[in-house]
Order: sequence, then structure tokens, then C-alpha cells
Amino acid sequence: MTQTPLTDRTALFRNRLRAGRAPVLFLHEVAADEIEDRLAVVNKSFTAPAVVTGFPEFWQTRLPEARVVADDETLALEPGAHDLVIHAMCLHWASDPVGQLIQMRRALRPDGLMLGALLGGGTLQELRAALAQAEADVTGGLSPRILPMGEIRDLGALLQRAGYTLPVADRLPLSVEYRNARHLMHDLRAMGEANAMSTRPRRMMRRAVLNRACDIYAREFGKGTGSIPATFEMIFLTGWSPDESQPQPLRPGSAKARLADALGSEEKPLKD
Repeated sequence: MTQTPLTDRTALFRNRLRAGRAPVLFLHEVAADEIEDRLAVVNKSFTAPAVVTGFPEFWQTRLPEARVVADDETLALEPGAHDLVIHAMCLHWASDPVGQLIQMRRALRPDGLMLGALLGGGTLQELRAALAQAEADVTGGLSPRILPMGEIRDLGALLQRAGYTLPVADRLPLSVEYRNARHLMHDLRAMGEANAMSTRPRRMMRRAVLNRACDIYAREFGKGTGSIPATFEMIFLTGWSPDESQPQPLRPGSAKARLADALGSEEKPLKD
């Protein structure tokens, strides 16, 4: 049986094209700054970088020496051509994220670095809750309105599945203030992050549902200051392509020192 892909690529491309007219890219700015900070502490020079992104103009400006490719399901990356590959703020839209990670690893030279920046499961938790409650109240049902996004523990496991060494996943939560839920949804469209799921409703959201969601959002999450918070959880993934020069874990039983000696404690054997 054929599985329906998570993302409608045609709708995603259309959303990004629409967003390009007046883009809101502060999340990309944060991601680019974080990536630059991470690269600054790596004791290695990169001469053949590549960036996978849905917003090529922004990332080409930030990393002018990099080759920029689209985040298609099959990435336009040649095997072993790069010593650095960055997946920039679009892995959460991948129907096959493990496949994307594997393709990037194959594009890396030995001891090459992969850096990924994407949105995580805590993103838009307030809007997700308000829309679900509003639709249940008005229609008695639920529709897929906001993309399901990965949790950090699961995303870290994907790095190991994809064959990276020294995998690390960390998170950066951001809270952004908006006048109301309508302004937040306007910004999401300008970010190119509007609903592009294959299973999304094809009709406009009913006005009664939208009004109810705005009321719930303000009541449940507003701070009494005339604004509402919106959470964006940014996840950063780091992994290296395997190489013999990298630190290797010891084989079980090969330790040459006892933990009890290091701790200055008495070792007591367990009873049979």
C-alpha cells in the first residue's frame, strides 16, 4: 500500500513563493547566527560547503561561498563533494527526514560536518491547542492544521540511524510576542510556514472556528498585556561523516583502570 507523503511539495513551493514577496525571516536569521557560532568553535576549515534550503536568496547572502540546493526529496548533492553540509530550516517539512540525512552524509567527505536547523515539536504549541479546541467546539471534529514536528530525543536518534558519528541534538526555545492570533498566522504565511500537509483541509477555515480560536488563544495564553506569546522551538543537529581519525569508543572489557580506584571507593562484588 502506498503511503501518503507528509508534505504536499506543490503547496509548499507555492507557500514559499507567496512568502517571497514580503518575507519574514527572523527564524532564519537566528538559525544562521547559531550555525555561525557553532562553526566558529570547530577547529577545522571548510572549503567546499553546501546549504540545503527553501529560501536560497537568504542563505546565499549569509554563506556566499556555499553551493545552495533545494530541499527536494532527492537532494542535488554529489557523493563526497563537500566537507560541510547545512540543512537550513526545512528538514521539518521532509516526508523522509532520515533519507535527507543519509543523502547529506553521502555528500560529505570523510570527517565532514553536517549541521541541521529545523523547527521542533514545541513549536506553535499554543496555536495548536487553540485551533484544536476551537474546531472541536464549533464542528465537533479535528483537522490537521499544524505540521507535526519531531521531538529532540527522536531527532537525535535519527542521526545515528543515518550513520553519523559524534551525533548531537540541542534546542533553542524562542517566545515571540504578537498582537493576536491573526497577526501570528499572517506571519506564518510570510515565513512560508503555512499548512502544506498532504492531508490538510482544502477549504478555508470557517470564520466561527477562527474567531473561537483567537478568543481561546487570548484567554488561555495571553498575559493581560494586550499581546499573546508564540513558541518556536529550534532544534540544531550536528553529526560527522565517519573517519578513522575520529575518537573511537573502547571495546567492552578493554578498560585499563577501575572506576572504584578513580572514585576512591571500595568495590564490593555482587553475590551470585
